[in-house]
Amino acid sequence: MALARPQVRMLPGSPYPLGATPDGDGTNFAVFSAHAEKIELCLFDATGRREIARHALPECTDEIWHGYLPRVSPGQVYGYRAYGPYQPEQGHRFNHHKLLLDPYAKTIQGSLRWSDAVYGYRIESSRADLSFDRRDSAAFMPKAVVTEDFYHWGRDLPPETPWEKTIIYEAHLRGLTMQAPHIDTETRGTFAALADPRTIDYLVKLGITAIELLPVHAILQDRRLMEKKLRNYWGYNTLSFFAPEPRYLSNGQLNEMRHAIRQLHAAGIEVILDVVYNHTCEESELGPTLSWRGFDNASYYRLQAANARHCVNDTGCGNTLNLSHPRVLQMVTDSLRYWVEKFHVDGFRFDLGVTLGREAHGFDPNSGFFDAVRQDPVLSKVKLISEPWDIGPGGYQVGNHPPGFAEWNGRYRDDVRRFWKGDSGVRPALAARLLASADLFNHRRRKPWASVNFITAHDGFTLADLTAYNEKHNLANHEDNNDGANDNHSCNWGAEGPSEDEGITRTRDKVRRAMMMTLLFSNGTPMLLGGDEFARSQDGNNNAYCQDSEISWFDWSAIESEPGRAMLEFTRRCIAARNEFPTLRQPRFFDGQREIALGMPDASWFDEEGRPMEPGMWNFAEGRMLTLRRVARPEPGGPASATLLLINAYSEDHEFVLPEPRLPWQVLADAAEPTDDAGQPAPRSVQDNRITVAAHAAVLLGVRPIDESARGDGTGAAPAAATQPLEQAAAPSGDEAELLHTQQELPPDGEHGEGNEGNEGADSNAQERAHDGASQDGETS
Repeated sequence: MALARPQVRMLPGSPYPLGATPDGDGTNFAVFSAHAEKIELCLFDATGRREIARHALPECTDEIWHGYLPRVSPGQVYGYRAYGPYQPEQGHRFNHHKLLLDPYAKTIQGSLRWSDAVYGYRIESSRADLSFDRRDSAAFMPKAVVTEDFYHWGRDLPPETPWEKTIIYEAHLRGLTMQAPHIDTETRGTFAALADPRTIDYLVKLGITAIELLPVHAILQDRRLMEKKLRNYWGYNTLSFFAPEPRYLSNGQLNEMRHAIRQLHAAGIEVILDVVYNHTCEESELGPTLSWRGFDNASYYRLQAANARHCVNDTGCGNTLNLSHPRVLQMVTDSLRYWVEKFHVDGFRFDLGVTLGREAHGFDPNSGFFDAVRQDPVLSKVKLISEPWDIGPGGYQVGNHPPGFAEWNGRYRDDVRRFWKGDSGVRPALAARLLASADLFNHRRRKPWASVNFITAHDGFTLADLTAYNEKHNLANHEDNNDGANDNHSCNWGAEGPSEDEGITRTRDKVRRAMMMTLLFSNGTPMLLGGDEFARSQDGNNNAYCQDSEISWFDWSAIESEPGRAMLEFTRRCIAARNEFPTLRQPRFFDGQREIALGMPDASWFDEEGRPMEPGMWNFAEGRMLTLRRVARPEPGGPASATLLLINAYSEDHEFVLPEPRLPWQVLADAAEPTDDAGQPAPRSVQDNRITVAAHAAVLLGVRPIDESARGDGTGAAPAAATQPLEQAAAPSGDEAELLHTQQELPPDGEHGEGNEGNEGADSNAQERAHDGASQDGETS
């Protein structure tokens, strides 16, 4: 292409900050590359179709290429070209024929149009990626836009909800409102829809304190999926770490996202972003050249030591970002600070967090990433949550992250599912999970909130499907039902899928409520999958990563059905009970040794006869009933309160004798949910210190405050009796054992590793597939 001679000379500018920074008179451009020989800035017209000027960046300082261009203002469309060696065997893949997206782009114009021209090699060549492609990719590439960040936040203040009071609601921004009847069609699935007062009012009335959004960074639509007429819905395929996905902005303006966050803050709701810094959308060495690969493949990615031609694939997505490199680590921390400082984000959930903590020797809780974030004056103050696994060596690290980080507790998910499904020998493990998994997290002065408890998440069955399907039903994904997990610890209770049988539906309702009670009445941080509160179904699809459709979108009409409305009201009451009783949200671990009131320690275990659990009782593999009493005094000298959680996973109703001392217990929640003639929850009460717990159900009792005028002996077995039997938990098998055999710090109860259930195959290069390498429920997390 013949370009007009630049009319403006580029000045040296500054190596900091990275990215494009306008100042009113011009714009400074800065980009990192340790091995480039020349970097060119390409300017385009407003449509992004025509290149209007090209400038070589005149300076390189400390491996940062930079220049200042006068009279370039916000709105200017641009890209880069990087010159250097094309030597795949040495890890270098420079190809100046490929237009590159700025790794610090804050706004993106257009989307990628798939073409063989976006690959750095001739895709049909017998030499594969050792060949060199000379076709220009600019016509097919999205471009960066010079962006000026300004928003008047007014009196916006972060809610700063204490961890022990936090209740997380995981949702997909698009799926949350795509079928919301109260939202205009034009704004559904965007931040404008999230900011709608009716959306926020629903979240407030539910009682959650934080919404955790699946990735909202700009994403790349996979070529493989588009050829199947599908879309990458979840978004774990990042194209830019600084720009929001354009489809999520109804008016194309960044301030739409800021307005939504400000409105949520005004309602007391925090915003947590699910972020993907473990890999990029450029796939393996056979993937396209879009940004990082073209700027400096050998620096941005971990490459195999024996053959730098190939990427390390600890993520299951083809590549692994090299956070051991200071400039790559800087990019990640700059991105995190940008979302906190410019968008007032309240926290992050780190996808495949183990990958972020990898050094040359493997996972290290004192890695550069963890150290940098923990000491950062901005990042250390927000909520930090890690997904504690990947598919690399030693990839299962639940409980092994450093202080300051919470972790998705995959063992909680599996143990709770197995217990309510009726598996043998799970009662001891359930006991540990109810008390914030102290066996995993009670070290290095960590707190109970470090355990993010969940039973369902975006990857896997919803809560309704967990009780309605024994098998996955993923044919809509066009992979012959081979994707997703085969073992979900689910139970359909007599029929696969929807059923008209009253006995089956009754059991499903009880089990769903019992699991919801377990989640909300466990110590630790509960995370609720959005839609579970009204029994949202995905028709048995346990891997809906590519379903940007009614399969994944919230069906708000379900709330109008009797089952949906009943489940929603039940969930609200459970959340209200958690908020009311401090025993359910303690900021410190229970140890069973601290006497709180009337001779009762903070936590005690009893059997269904009201007898303290002894070590031998825990060894009964078929035990499926349990009573947990917790007592707390929020302030020294203040009134004490107590809760009693009664659990019955047997298939018959059972009368429970309550432990001494006798207290004026009130029924707070009952998974059996008996109703009166008007369909409202029927009042229940304790009679003669006894109460019946229905089959496959749980009951929560509470008393607040405790009358301490008369003392008594209320001791039960110390928690040691609950944690000791964990050694009897089921051992892993197959792929799970293979993943776990390298783990040196796992407890001995044989928690199965969450191996790459997606198992998409090496030839698919599907970023969304194995990405939840350790997730039990499917594709990516």
